This record gives sequence, structure tokens and C-alpha cells, in this order.
Amino acid sequence: MHQECELSIITINYNGLEDTCALIESIPFNDKMEVIVVDNASKNDEGSIIQKRFPYVKVVQSEKNLGFAGGNNLGIKAAHGKYLFIINNDTVFKDFNVQALVKRLNSSPQIAIVCPKIRFAWGNNPIQYAGYTSLSKMTVRNQAIGFSEEDNGQYETAHPTPYAHGAAMLIKREAIDKVGLMPKCYFLYYEELDWSMMFTRAGFQIWYDPHCTIYHKESQATGQNSPLRTYYITRNRLLLVKRNYPATYNWFAYGYLLCVVFPKDLLKYTLHSRRDLASATLRGVCDFIKLSTQ
Repeated sequence: MHQECELSIITINYNGLEDTCALIESIPFNDKMEVIVVDNASKNDEGSIIQKRFPYVKVVQSEKNLGFAGGNNLGIKAAHGKYLFIINNDTVFKDFNVQALVKRLNSSPQIAIVCPKIRFAWGNNPIQYAGYTSLSKMTVRNQAIGFSEEDNGQYETAHPTPYAHGAAMLIKREAIDKVGLMPKCYFLYYEELDWSMMFTRAGFQIWYDPHCTIYHKESQATGQNSPLRTYYITRNRLLLVKRNYPATYNWFAYGYLLCVVFPKDLLKYTLHSRRDLASATLRGVCDFIKLSTQ
């Protein structure tokens, strides 16, 4: 029988040994917390390397790459914390103030998730996330508040936000027990938006609190303009509509995504001689249609 600790920090490693080690080294360990690294079937047995280098870290080895949701779900199942801090492996702490997020979580039984301020790890550390705006019913797009702005203290007030940011989110275990695990049908991208909607429908709130900040290197694992990212962004935006939009709205969203965005992306990638991205876009739409008809 494992004793419950206060905080479980969960991160996924997938061929990201250097980033994962940098994250671990930025965490000041104590006996009230545990750090769990889920190795998502990395090459070169990186999970064993991490375990040897950091014997106080719990490494969970997956035999295959389960994606962002599947990997985090493994970590959640292995965790014993009252609060679970899901964080990308390509992030680091400069000032470890997770307790401020815990305090915010405990300020109301309705608050299930709290996200810190997220700043990019390059340059003068511009803001990546200070909360989200709501998704458009038609375009299925939204904005990260403060994105790319220099941090001059303009987002120092905590506030509710419609969605958590997958790069860093502190969650009450009891809320996960009620809502369920992260939807693994996405594999990569959009799963935290869907999960956020699951929490909201269950009556919970999501908050942004700037009293903790993490620094994010951003898309080190997949690449900003990779076919992998293009495929999942294309497929999963449609999947989010299917799973969450009422019938009144979903045909407007489908029409916009399939009749405007899809041909526009195909043309753009073709004109820029990126046949790999054009192919990934086409596969994303085709695979969504296959999923929808199964």
C-alpha cells in the first residue's frame, strides 16, 4: 500500500533525454512530492538512463508510444499525489512556486485545474499563456492571452479560463476521479481542450494563476512545421467538433474546416513545395472521415 503524497509531478519523455533531465534538475525535491517520468518508448532506452541518473525519480516504461494523453494517463495511474502537476518535459522552473497553484486549487471546491503563467524559454522570455479565450463555434480557434507579448506584469491577476494549457496544469486527483482520464483518441494536440470541456461539463472551474511561472522551449519533440504536427492538428480539430459541439453548430464548423481551411492549407503547402505537409493535411481529413464512419 503506497502512502499518498501531496504532489505528483508527471512528465512524458519521448526521445527528449536532454530536455527531461533539465526539467528534473530544476525541481527541488522534498519528501512530500514525487516525480514520475513516463518514457513513451523512446529510442536508446532513455527511461533506463533517466532512472540511473535520478534514482529518486519514478520511471514508468511504456512498450509503445501512447501519445500525450496515453502517456499522461499512465503517469496518473502510477501517481499517489493529492495534486497532480502534468508538465511538458521541454519546460523548466526558475522559481519553483507550485504551492501558489495548490493554494488556488484549495480556495474553492469548484476549482479543479490551475495553470501557471507560461513564458517561452528563449530571448527575453515572452509570454506564451496567461489564460485562453473561448473557442470560436465556427473556426474552432482561440487565442492564448498575452501570446508573444513581453512580460511587463500586465497579467499578474489570477482569473478563470475556459481551457487548461497542456504544457503545465495542476489538477486535483479527486476531480480526475470524477471526470475521468485524458481522452486518448487524440494522441497529440487538442486533448487538453477536450479534457477541459469534460471538467467544465462536470461543474468544475479552470484557473490561470501567475504566481507560478514555467519556461517552455515549445515543440521540441514534434517540430513546429512537421508532417506529424500538421496531421494531428488537422484531424483533431475535426475530432474536437465531433466530440463536443452540439448538432446546431457542428455543421457550420465542419463546413468552415473542410471547405475553407482544408483547401487553403493544401494550396499553401503545394505552392511552398511542402508536399509532405499537403499529404499530412489530406491524411488528417481522410482519417477523421474514417473514424466518423466506423
